[in-house]
Amino acid sequence: MSELFKDIYNRELYAAFASTCCEVIENFDQSAFVDEIYDCDFEQLELKERMYRTSAVMHDFLSADFAQAAEQIIAIIDCLEARGVSEKSVEYMFLPHFIEQYGLDDFAVSITAFERITQFTSCEFAVRPFLIRYPDKMLAQMIVWSQHQHASVRRLASEGARPRLPWATALPSFKDDPAPLLPILENLRNDSCEVVRRSVANNLNDISKDNKCFVIDYALNHLGESQATDKLIKHACRTLLKQGEPQILSLYGLSSEDLSVEDLVLECDAVHVGDSLKFDFVLKNLAQSTRKVRIEYAIHYLKKNGSLSPKVFKISERDLAANQHLSISRAQSFKLISTRVYHVGGHRLSIIVNGKCFANHDFELTSK
Repeated sequence: MSELFKDIYNRELYAAFASTCCEVIENFDQSAFVDEIYDCDFEQLELKERMYRTSAVMHDFLSADFAQAAEQIIAIIDCLEARGVSEKSVEYMFLPHFIEQYGLDDFAVSITAFERITQFTSCEFAVRPFLIRYPDKMLAQMIVWSQHQHASVRRLASEGARPRLPWATALPSFKDDPAPLLPILENLRNDSCEVVRRSVANNLNDISKDNKCFVIDYALNHLGESQATDKLIKHACRTLLKQGEPQILSLYGLSSEDLSVEDLVLECDAVHVGDSLKFDFVLKNLAQSTRKVRIEYAIHYLKKNGSLSPKVFKISERDLAANQHLSISRAQSFKLISTRVYHVGGHRLSIIVNGKCFANHDFELTSK
């Protein structure tokens, strides 16, 4: 079995999908549909390219009238669910992409379609062009969605409006001014569904990267309301905690006084790309009382232009007893991954406790 995520799009999926389409669309040519999907160098296409290819081929096989095509998609979803295909089926995200691609000029029909489709597979990416094209109408609709009876629709109201949703088009207006999002966040802050509350936290974390004062004020106003809200706020503040934002550190009782990091030792001063950097250090609480500590480390990656760019990794958050010494060992992988480009040369490791850098050690990243 392939380990590539893109291979969720395969002949078995398309055969099953085409079979379902036959139940909805009169004279649907199942074989021709699958053949057209593969009538290109399909195996070379990446995940999103396969999704785009699928929605493009669907456009050739559904009704030429968008409103009727949207009705056909909803009927297909009804059939898939009747066949036992569960909601949150990520492989069917070509369905909302179809609405995004071909329904941008038909706001009313698209909104109705999104409301149903997102209960089957998430529409968080597909709604964003509508927020850009119809900012006032779409925001008003998402506020309505934030009070919907179905949790997936409520989640869409928050997740679709995230200013910096990963792998999606950014929303510059909300990066500049997140205030219009406040009604959605307020409606969903105490939502009964944890997945919805987590989306609110992710939205706030996005906001913190451009408008930290907004999130600081939000945290100060709502921390302590309930256990669920406290968990939401903590997750929303994760970037501010990594940045060592003083007000947030203070809010969580994370002071750097009477703490010490000693004996930072690297297994070697050079690590090959593909291997791991192993290191040890000792954290000491010099106070006569228990201290809460948030222990992190940063790898300062060498960039192409010769500068260093830090990325912070959390080790743990715990209580440290009076005069307690804690020995910590970690390994940071430099395995090749698609989301990071490594540049051989000088890097740096930093040990951070409660937002303060206590120790640094330089090392070399080398090619094998």
